[in-house]
Amino acid sequence: MRKYILSRIIHFVPLLLGITFLSFLIIEMAPGDFFSTLQLNPQISQETLQRMKERFGFDRSFVLPFITEHFPELWSSLPQGLQEAIKWMDSVIGRYLFWLWRIVTRLDFGESIAYHVDVLSLIASRAVNTIILSASSMLFTWMLALPLGIYVAMRPGGIADKVLSFIAFFGISIPNFFLAFLLLYVAMKTGWLPAGGTVSPEYSSLDFWGKIWDRILHLIIPVFVLGTSGMASLMRLMRGQILEIKNSEYVRTARAKGLSEFKVVMKHILKNALNPFITMAGYTLGALLGGAALVEAILGLQGLGQLMLQAVRSQDLYLVLADLVMGTVLLIVGNLLADIALTVIDPRIKLD
Repeated sequence: MRKYILSRIIHFVPLLLGITFLSFLIIEMAPGDFFSTLQLNPQISQETLQRMKERFGFDRSFVLPFITEHFPELWSSLPQGLQEAIKWMDSVIGRYLFWLWRIVTRLDFGESIAYHVDVLSLIASRAVNTIILSASSMLFTWMLALPLGIYVAMRPGGIADKVLSFIAFFGISIPNFFLAFLLLYVAMKTGWLPAGGTVSPEYSSLDFWGKIWDRILHLIIPVFVLGTSGMASLMRLMRGQILEIKNSEYVRTARAKGLSEFKVVMKHILKNALNPFITMAGYTLGALLGGAALVEAILGLQGLGQLMLQAVRSQDLYLVLADLVMGTVLLIVGNLLADIALTVIDPRIKLD
């Protein structure tokens, strides 16, 4: 087990480097940059812009000084277009290595260009709301989808199966943004639930239990919106898995040996049907920080998804990269935990 985990961690390093460098390159290739917008602001001087570029490593170079110093004739013989391309690539690699060096030596993920604060503290301030929302919607989805999927699979073709299948297809087909707008409209008309936001204006004056209840009320609509489509998909998947396993040979053998239907379901059917769900749980861990940017934007939730949308639009490079690194690490750890859990539940699966 230790050898397998160590091997997976070693393989993660080039994967993480490849993802971050590719993302760095793509963001740099997008037309314009954050400083182009600042240059249009007459209140910001050129000296200030130059100091900001130096602080963010925009003056970094990788191999260009070496080429121009030791091979001046070769450099001058290159076409102008090729020289510009080499300068651009050299600048990108230099800044990427500068960013990577600060992470390795000081665990410093850089500073947000737009907010002028450390990106980790900025992400931490928003991540709490996103993690609470993602974890709550995941819990809501799984607690309803798995029991309902088992129930309809054990009674295929019945009234419950037809009704729940209709609800499942309805949940899958209705877009999240439309459902969010609909529930927001109902909340505003009835006043039964808060219409958007993370907490109420009077949140700071509430006592401990009052704050918890206030947060729960604000979570009901977004959790329902995010959980509806996920619950419908999971319920259909669980139903299909159980129906397939129910007719397998080893289940018929277990029944022939006189095992009760409860033991057959719990010991043979359910245990094997859970394999795809454990794999999905590994992917879900990686999505915790991603949240649901669209739902956050519609319902006015101060979460990480909305922050990342703004960061991508303004080309806030280090903020996007820090979120990407943490999301990738969570995804990798989630998949590793899922693989280990699969070997514990299903003895047929071995770690190689």
